[in-house]
Amino acid sequence: MKVIVQRVKNASVTANGEISGEIDHGLMLLVGVTHSDQEKDVQYTADKIAGLRIFEDSNGKMNLSVSNTGGSILSVSQFTLYGDVRKGRRPNFMQAAPPEEAERLFDAFNDRLRSVHGLPVETGVFGAMMDVKLTNDGPVTLIVDSIEK
Repeated sequence: MKVIVQRVKNASVTANGEISGEIDHGLMLLVGVTHSDQEKDVQYTADKIAGLRIFEDSNGKMNLSVSNTGGSILSVSQFTLYGDVRKGRRPNFMQAAPPEEAERLFDAFNDRLRSVHGLPVETGVFGAMMDVKLTNDGPVTLIVDSIEK
């Protein structure tokens, strides 16, 4: 499981002409699932992201997590994170999980953020073409990859 984590001042996702998820300050997540991902990858990734101390404290140091700041999460499925562009000019997506499995693990990931970590989580529409808007804060952007622990 690979997740692009962006600290944001606000973010929203629109699918089929309607906003499906919207947050004020917090984290914007682009979530990719590969064919070898399992529940342990969901747990590792969700737990790591929930605990990331990437928000500034009163001294300007990155010491606070999203839950410490009362922030929210906007989580969007992003199979293109597993696009391979090493050969040719068109990416292949053979490393991305099949849609049914990817959706199951994407849902489990978001459920863990909600139920275990108590975070408010908004999402896009799985498999839909979406427009994502965000205002980066910092900018702070990190990659969390369950394979590269």
